[in-house]
Amino acid sequence: MIIKLRKNNNIGDKNLFVDPDEIFLDSQNLENFDRQQFEGRIEKPISKRTVIFLGVFFLFGLSAFVSRLGYLQIIQGKAYAEKSADNTLEKQLIFADRGIIYDRNGLELAWNQEEDGNTVRQYSSPGLSHLLGYVSYPARDENGRYWQKTFVGKAGLEKVYNDLLSGQNGAKLVETDARGKTRSENVINLPVNGKDLITTIDSKIQKELYRLFSESAKGNSFAGAAGIIMDVKNGELIASTSFPEYDSKILSLGKDKNEIGKYLTDKRNFFMDRTMAGLYSPGSIVKPFFAIGVLKEGIIDPLKKILSTGSISIPNPYFPDKPTVFKDWRPQGWVDMREALAVSSDVYFYEVGGGYKDQPGLGIDRLDKYARLFGIGQATGVDLPNENTGIIPSPAWKEKNFPGDPWRVGDTYHTAIGQYGFQVTPIEMARAVSAIANYGILPQPHFLLGDKSMEAKARTIGEEINKSYYDIVREGMRDSVLFGTSAELNVPYVEIASKTGTAQVGADNSKVNSWVIGFFPYNNPKYAFTLLVEGGPSSGWVSAVSIARNLFDWMNLNTPGYFKN
Repeated sequence: MIIKLRKNNNIGDKNLFVDPDEIFLDSQNLENFDRQQFEGRIEKPISKRTVIFLGVFFLFGLSAFVSRLGYLQIIQGKAYAEKSADNTLEKQLIFADRGIIYDRNGLELAWNQEEDGNTVRQYSSPGLSHLLGYVSYPARDENGRYWQKTFVGKAGLEKVYNDLLSGQNGAKLVETDARGKTRSENVINLPVNGKDLITTIDSKIQKELYRLFSESAKGNSFAGAAGIIMDVKNGELIASTSFPEYDSKILSLGKDKNEIGKYLTDKRNFFMDRTMAGLYSPGSIVKPFFAIGVLKEGIIDPLKKILSTGSISIPNPYFPDKPTVFKDWRPQGWVDMREALAVSSDVYFYEVGGGYKDQPGLGIDRLDKYARLFGIGQATGVDLPNENTGIIPSPAWKEKNFPGDPWRVGDTYHTAIGQYGFQVTPIEMARAVSAIANYGILPQPHFLLGDKSMEAKARTIGEEINKSYYDIVREGMRDSVLFGTSAELNVPYVEIASKTGTAQVGADNSKVNSWVIGFFPYNNPKYAFTLLVEGGPSSGWVSAVSIARNLFDWMNLNTPGYFKN
């Protein structure tokens, strides 16, 4: 290292001082420099050439940007403004597919189909409209905005299980130009389709029963009909048919105003599901339930015979020379309980129901009790909307509807044979006769296959009744098929137990309701049935038992499994 010495102005001063700027490093003589980190090197300023180069580069980039901006804003500005104004960005719904409804065998009953770019709900027919119901479609206001964004079930299973069938809509952003042409679209979220519904219904049986009702109505002019077949153990509804019916697709679309107008004005009431909303006088189909009450209360020995000469008479306190006469539908002779059920003797049930001379009767309060034990006069809780509840006449009911008119023994007589103000629904009677078939269990009717929550709602009738009493009534119903009023159901392919009923209706009793209830196979009951023909003419009418026979003949050929033990 070379050190330059400066002399002090004071020549006599012997001290030496070295200024910092007088120190020079000799990199060649120093060790341990890191050349990669530029140690030991002298810094140099950026050259003018480099600064000029960078300046030109950035100036060129800025000029290109300003030039392009000017081109877009000035030269092409108008075109792009018009394009921007013409294009529209809209959030659109992606509709979820509604779940499919199937019958118990996997056949589609309600499904979706594309028609001219729209999803349209399709329905299997005929015979299923009241069961399936219909939907209303997504709807927009006059500005094109959806005020109803989903399909909504309006009746039947479509309504009851709407939440399960509906699913969840998705959405997408769609850009369109002035001509409506889609420029781009971007899915925001995908739709979640609705769940499928598998029902307990056998659609083949359902449709055949409807066809039989429809064909019979053409020549007999009855107002309507209903039919039910139900599993007596778990309450599954194999068929639930109401005639006449609307067209589910027509009501869903809502466009055919003429046809919808006919539905509204037709006196046969196309919108009523007769299986559970219709109320009808039951006639003699209530006799088996009162027979069990008679046996339970010890009113009569089942082997004791009562004579029916065609009527009984009771004194009239106001006109002693004019007794009140209560007619049987024909003279029956001497009949015990089984025979009375088989031939449907009114006189027998007048006497054991209301009492006559030395024969005591149940009386109106106990008639009411035993009807209700079997679920008559109560809603079944079936999983369809608008179920009605039957009516059992009573002194309180009469006072409400006919103020000042006291209850008489004749009112009890009429109640005991299912007349007067007595009204029931077909599904009530299907459940009630199931309890005779299975010795006192009221199953829960339902349409959702495998619905354990509904099956668990089955209950006992709430009264301990000797099994032998059920057997006596069951034997009487079997005798009805062997030699009584249900003889048309004496078929070779299955043993059936049955009870018929005929109720006069109308202001002048000019029309009748024809009923048949029962169960099969007789020795090991699996299914109960109820058929009603409503408001047929009192002469030349078609009976419910005749339609039942035609249905069972068809089932024997097409669905014979239902008749096997």
